[in-house]
Formats: sequence, C-alpha cells, structure tokens
Amino acid sequence: VLQGYAAEMDNPLMAHLMSPELQNKKDILFGNMEEIYHFHNRIFLRELENYVEYPELVGRCFLDQMEDFQIYEKYCQNKPRSESLWRQFSDSVFFQECQRKLDHKLSLDSYLLKPVQRITKYQLLLKEMLKYSKNCEGAEDLQEALTSILGILKAVNDSMHQIAITGYDGNLNELGKLLMQGSFNVWTDHKKGHSKVKDLARFKPMQRHLFLHEKAVLFCKKREENGEGYEKAPSYSYKHSLNMAAVGITENVKGDAKKFEIWYNAREEVYIIQAPTPEVKATWVNEIRKVLT
Repeated sequence: VLQGYAAEMDNPLMAHLMSPELQNKKDILFGNMEEIYHFHNRIFLRELENYVEYPELVGRCFLDQMEDFQIYEKYCQNKPRSESLWRQFSDSVFFQECQRKLDHKLSLDSYLLKPVQRITKYQLLLKEMLKYSKNCEGAEDLQEALTSILGILKAVNDSMHQIAITGYDGNLNELGKLLMQGSFNVWTDHKKGHSKVKDLARFKPMQRHLFLHEKAVLFCKKREENGEGYEKAPSYSYKHSLNMAAVGITENVKGDAKKFEIWYNAREEVYIIQAPTPEVKATWVNEIRKVLT
C-alpha cells in the first residue's frame, strides 16, 4: 500500500491520472500508516522473533512496546476523514491503475481497514494464548498485556466518539483526558426556573450521551446518521457541560439500582442519570468518585 499507492501519489509520471483535488491529500488518505509500518518492521517484529522459542513469555514483548501501540489511536482518529476522501475519489483512474499494477483483487479501502482490524485482533490472540498458559511463567505478563491492549481499544473507541461532537465552542483537549462515554436517560430538576419546567422534567427523561473528562462532564444529544461505514457513525450535538470542580454525586437513588445523581453548585441543578445496567452505573460512579477525590 505504501509503495504501490502512497508513493505513487508523489510520482510525477502518475500525476496526469490524478484529479487536482486529490493532490496533497496523501496524509489524509493514509493517516500515519507509514509510522505503523515502520514500528512493526523495525521494532515489534524483531522483538517478537526473540520469543519464537518461548511463546509463553510474549506478554513481556507487548508490555515493553505498549506506548508505541498508541500510534493506532492516531490512525483510527483519522479514519473518518480518510474514508470520506476515499468515497469521493474511489472511482479515480489513478487508483484503478495502481490496483492493476499491484494485481490486487481488493481495492485500496480494504487495505486501509487493516490497521483497525489488526489492533482489534491482538486482544483475541492474547486471550487465546492466556487460555493455554494458565499456571506457566509469563501468564501474568500475558494478562497485563491483554488489559493494556483492551485499554488502548477503549481509548480508540472513546476518541472515535469524541471526534463526532459538534457545537462545542472550546477546545476539548483542554478538558483533560476522556475517561468514559456512554448513553443514558437523564431527568433534570433545577431549583431556579419555572415550576412548570420542573414538573415536566420529572416525568420524561432525555436521551443524552455523556462524556466524562477529568475537568468536565459533557451532555450531548446523539444523532444517528444514515449511510455506510463511518458515515453511519453517530454524531453528538453538544448541549451543556458541568465543571467537575463544582460537581457532587449521590450514588444511590431510591427505587432504582441503575440510577445515580450528579448535582451542581450545591444542588442548584440536579441531574438524575439512569444507566442501561447496574454494572455500567457502578463503573461510572467509580470513575466520577476518582475524579472528585
């Protein structure tokens, strides 16, 4: 892909086949695929080869390189931009010619999906290895490697949702790390405001997608898009946010094991939040508690 497509975009002999809008768009289309390639070619593959005789110790290899695996997060974040560019130019003569020369049965987009598939495959391979490595040396490292890879997958998934937020004025990066995101039923109860608003709010929940950052929690409304691939991915229109410095939490709400409360400015605003399951609630309550303490 890097030689037969990416390098060809800079090849003057191929320039006449490429529409002007496509020129200089190499970075959008391929993201940091080259970085991923070099990481595997120069570093990770060589490391793995050291464990050919000791497969049960391969967890160590993952742990040593875990920081480098974050290059996948960058790749996945760029993927929606890459896909939308590909859809515009997928029938370009340039791509057809590259594919013909490479004698590939599949078109470029199938290969651009590979890194996304690769990072999701590692956890399956590690789970499988753990299954057969119960009490042997290295089992702990395998478990830790699996946990770390799952952490990277969660970060990739969370950031894919985060880049779909629209309408937020500030810079999301200033809110600190994104810790959790998910969909909830939310009821509001504001001390200020019309009593009528209060009565209405009590009965009908709003569907909200919450993003918990270290410094703020964002309430967004989810909009499902129609389309293929990442086009189908939802977008989230920003509604409001609460600064974590002024937030309090009530962990149990009478009569429902899935509900908790977030309140603001000494209960001036109260948000009753219903998670899909008690387990999801517990995870959120724990994360929020960590932030508050």
